[in-house]
Amino acid sequence: MPIGPIDSSLTPRYAGRDGFARLPRLDQVDRADIVVAGFPFDAGVSYRSGARFGPNAIREASRLLRPYNPALDVSPFELAQVADAGDVGVNPFNIGEAIDTIEQAALELTQGGTRLVSFGGDHTIALPLLRAAAKQHGPVALLHFDAHLDTWDTYFGAEYTHGTPFRRAFEEGIIDTEALSHVGTRGPLYGKKDLEDDRRFGFGIVTSADVYHQGVIETVAKLRDRIGDRPLYISIDIDVLDPAHAPGTGTPEAGGITSRELLEILRGFRGLNLIGADVVEVAPAYDHAEITGVAASHIAYDLVSLLADKHAADTAAEDASA
Repeated sequence: MPIGPIDSSLTPRYAGRDGFARLPRLDQVDRADIVVAGFPFDAGVSYRSGARFGPNAIREASRLLRPYNPALDVSPFELAQVADAGDVGVNPFNIGEAIDTIEQAALELTQGGTRLVSFGGDHTIALPLLRAAAKQHGPVALLHFDAHLDTWDTYFGAEYTHGTPFRRAFEEGIIDTEALSHVGTRGPLYGKKDLEDDRRFGFGIVTSADVYHQGVIETVAKLRDRIGDRPLYISIDIDVLDPAHAPGTGTPEAGGITSRELLEILRGFRGLNLIGADVVEVAPAYDHAEITGVAASHIAYDLVSLLADKHAADTAAEDASA
């Protein structure tokens, strides 16, 4: 029987265990089906810094979460053992070393089929997380929720930044070029070449305006059709949300989707072969009344719920075939 979160009817939410959703630490359980972990690294940002404090902000806001998810009709912490691995210490001054550390940590945390939901940190961390995922699953389908493309080549000659992870992932052959999509992109670019390069890498784009005009249901249907049954990694930059819904981030852009739209889109991916996810770029120094932290914690909760539901389905299928 999985060890669940602290019962808030017995211990107030502002007291007790401080892990995500007040779940047990990884060292308090014999094994974990799903692990959440923080990667407090933001040396790859190009504008506002501060996302290194994102994992703690997400955990703090997650104290409000409850164990039953009515939108998906699942109790994720009963379906799977979920645990918090804490934050991974990475070098804040050496990006290359930090990337290697994150990749190794992700490989260790996902041994034996454990699924990982990562908290950033800036979007640089997506590259080592994708490397680790590809070592276990081969090139993965990618859904990238972001105001920006993050497929630029370099900044000031630097190849590894929060604006370049998916170009590097394409070059390294760790993402499936038949199943790549950006969702929620918007705002000015450096030029048309940005879009031309992006198409060359294999990305499809669903802008925030597309979500507004076609709605959640059509958006989900198109994305599901593109992904199929491939191993899927979801990477969510919190700035995919409009600044009204997520002011606490490094590079905000007007005209984003709402938190309601994002959550409904994610819930539409139930049953897909989700193998991992991240939520990045939460910068609490720019937040107001924990608006961004609350949004990020609920996004992470739905990602965990999807993974727990998939774990239960896979377990049932294995039992039936045994």
